[in-house]
Amino acid sequence: MTGSAPFRVVFVCTGNICRSPMAEVVFRDLAEHQGLGSEIVSRSAGTGDWHVGERADQRTLDALLRRGYDGSHHRAKQFSAASFAENDLIVALDRTHERILREWARTEEDEGKVILLLSFDHDAEDLDVPDPYYADTETFDEVLGMIERASRGLFRQLEPAIRSRHIGA
Repeated sequence: MTGSAPFRVVFVCTGNICRSPMAEVVFRDLAEHQGLGSEIVSRSAGTGDWHVGERADQRTLDALLRRGYDGSHHRAKQFSAASFAENDLIVALDRTHERILREWARTEEDEGKVILLLSFDHDAEDLDVPDPYYADTETFDEVLGMIERASRGLFRQLEPAIRSRHIGA
């Protein structure tokens, strides 16, 4: 351990009960399995405040569990102006979230932290992770699969820099 601050990433969707908690849990799991669990902080938040303090949607928890993930500790939070300073990377789950986050950014540096998750899945046909909230169990599983593929791509992009920070700091 070098004492350098961990890399902080926040995944953002609408209510922070479906897509972004999935991404938070998946990305944390990737970091832990690659030996970088202490070097990466994975969080999530919503653009809205409807579900603040609530657990993830049960269908989200069930989808995660079916794939071997534990989302039980999640409690919904709302993205705030302070979230820009608290995170190194802000990952939007669809273009609506991306637009909102860019509008909320107060500086070019903050705006530059905002990226779309599916931009890291080169096979994705669309850049929006669909909201499964009004859909069925199968859709939650499909959305989780999309998030897993893109999260692996994002992790592959970040891993060398995070490892060099860990070793060289």
